[in-house]
Amino acid sequence: MGEYHLLKQEFHFENNLITIHLTNPVEEPLLQTIRNPLTEFLRERLKNRSINVTSQIREIQAQKIAYTNKEKFDKLTEKNPVLKELKQRLDLDTDF
Repeated sequence: MGEYHLLKQEFHFENNLITIHLTNPVEEPLLQTIRNPLTEFLRERLKNRSINVTSQIREIQAQKIAYTNKEKFDKLTEKNPVLKELKQRLDLDTDF
């Protein structure tokens, strides 16, 4: 299953070098185990003996999850500022 996930990752191909973009350093050893068979498969299928496979770890920015009602409301007002005005006009409380 891990190999399948790796092969579904985004990749970049330039100058006979395939760079697989990893999201986690834990994926690197898994790629090492399949790198040689994958490279041989690609070389045979594409009839290009100079193809190589490498990896690059990309950082993913984690999104903060809103848990409380106030955090949820603040997140919604970022998308639609009119909600803040509506809250004030109706004298609503987000913490109930």
